[in-house]
Amino acid sequence: MLLADLQKQAVAALAALYPAQEARSIVLMLCEALFGTNSYTSIVDPGYGVKDTSAFDKAMERLSAGEPIQYVLGRCTFGALTFRVTPDVLIPRPETELLCREAVNVASRIQRMRKAYGKTAEPVRILDLCTGSGCIAWTLALSVPGVKVVGVDISEGALAVARSQDFKAMLKEKGAQAPVFVQADVLDAEQDFAYGPFDLLLANPPYICESERSEMRRNVLDYEPALALFVPDDDPLRFYRAIARWSDRFLTQEGGGMVEINESFGPQTAQVMRRAGFSGVEVRRDLAEKPRFVTYRR
Repeated sequence: MLLADLQKQAVAALAALYPAQEARSIVLMLCEALFGTNSYTSIVDPGYGVKDTSAFDKAMERLSAGEPIQYVLGRCTFGALTFRVTPDVLIPRPETELLCREAVNVASRIQRMRKAYGKTAEPVRILDLCTGSGCIAWTLALSVPGVKVVGVDISEGALAVARSQDFKAMLKEKGAQAPVFVQADVLDAEQDFAYGPFDLLLANPPYICESERSEMRRNVLDYEPALALFVPDDDPLRFYRAIARWSDRFLTQEGGGMVEINESFGPQTAQVMRRAGFSGVEVRRDLAEKPRFVTYRR
């Protein structure tokens, strides 16, 4: 079968679930993974044919049922890295890459300042709450070699995915340390925790209200873990109050935090941090100019 015809049929099959351009992108990703083709293969070589479409057909059955392409392929690109993903973890979003970029800048700045102390310099320590796939924890560990990162999640399934990320070669090449992943309930901010103190606290906690379910796509609702997505309508900031307490307990005197937020609760989230005694609290916007992060410091 001609690749061009196969792609055309596949895009049409996904038309009810995705806008045309998104459906085409998904099909091209699938073809690249299964056939090794590029996005332009069918254009520069109209006669390019595919003999065995059995794996493609099985994948299309899953995609047509609404399963995200990242789960079908078992991986997701996040920044410059490729992460293993399963339905135990959220699919990393581009917005979270912005949080990582800012965190890398902050951690790098702290590390440069401490180099003046030579061999006695303390490593930069980072806490990643609600770590999920570990995309934030691993990105920081690999981007700023020498930092020590602890990732926390309540889900053993998520922690298994985070621990299974295969960056052994990059760790060796960069002289970096793999994150340590720990099971703990972030909402229990008074529990014993044998780690810390930390220079930087990061978090992408559940923040979508239950009432927002009707606005969400089926491929998210039916496949991504609700535990990592939703909070009650009557207490949408519950995780941020807990994060404020974690920050109070474990941040150094010069430490700070960055948290991803629900765009509808920017000022309210910032107020949680101010009431907890933090200074320099700011609501920051993403590339779409939507409130997306709150930053704070001691």
